[in-house]
Amino acid sequence: MKKLFFLLVATLLVGCSTTPQPTALPIEKTPITRSESLLHTVVQLSVYHKNQEAAIQEALDYMSEMEKLFSTNLEGSDVYRINQAAGKEAVKVNDATFELIKKALNMANESHGKFDVSIGAVTNLWRIGDAEYANKPEHENIVKNLALINYKDITLDEANKTVKLEKSGMVIELGGISKGYIADGVKAIFEKHGITTAIINLGGNVVTMGTSPNNEKGWVVGVQDPDEVRGTVVGSVPVQQKAVVTSGIYERYVEVDGVKYHHILDPKTGYPVENNISGVTVITDNSATADGYSTVLFLLGIEEGLKYVDAHDNLEAVFIDKDGGIHLSKGLKSTFELLDKAYHIVE
Repeated sequence: MKKLFFLLVATLLVGCSTTPQPTALPIEKTPITRSESLLHTVVQLSVYHKNQEAAIQEALDYMSEMEKLFSTNLEGSDVYRINQAAGKEAVKVNDATFELIKKALNMANESHGKFDVSIGAVTNLWRIGDAEYANKPEHENIVKNLALINYKDITLDEANKTVKLEKSGMVIELGGISKGYIADGVKAIFEKHGITTAIINLGGNVVTMGTSPNNEKGWVVGVQDPDEVRGTVVGSVPVQQKAVVTSGIYERYVEVDGVKYHHILDPKTGYPVENNISGVTVITDNSATADGYSTVLFLLGIEEGLKYVDAHDNLEAVFIDKDGGIHLSKGLKSTFELLDKAYHIVE
């Protein structure tokens, strides 16, 4: 699913850890930066230390490996094998795949099914994002496949690291959480190498590390304008050692008979969720968590979404509505800076 471009500049403080860390490396003002086409997007890694090309390459290799494990359509991937065995048998998977699916099921439980990776039975009908095959499915087919969406029918065996889909025809699709999980993995690789200052941007799934040598105010994240091209922002907010992820309706959709159907589907209806949200930006400590929350909050809507955010520690969000209104969680009201006067902050 989803993730948009963020404009990132400046600095933040490193959080403490109880795990022993390598000796911190000297920080440079100019980063080593690598950009590659991976994960169906352009990923960019910027490291503010010298001689870290090997660490960056390890991170890129890791992303490539994870992409092969988590792909829905790549024959032989863990997810492909799980889906092929639906209703038949449990499938032994890589530890990373097992951990990711476990995280996804935890998110499904917490959100009471608003986030549900078994939605693949319906996303496969719409194929939104596929330029050749995207379409509006027949209503009868959507209704039929709704019976196959239930995260409670995914069985995990911790001891054997196996995954089983209990009903034939079930399909899991991890796009709503996998990039966040991978971003967290890249951060762990960097930390292993003693890297403290970096920006990890996986096509909009952003993780910031360390203290920028170029701005004393902190990393400043620009929130994407939902009606413009990537890189056009409506405002900005400073963050410290956070993951930042956005869901929106503006980049992936299929148009049928003059109507645009976006890619964020409601697992209860099988259709794109209908509300007044055009985009949600989530800020929290963990990228996989932020990834999942970005979908959950979109489905909750602005009023219920803000209540949900404000009831959780270390979670903030920016909602943008279709009328140009910006709705901020409590923790952002004093730090968000409006940059585009075509928008307005809703108090």
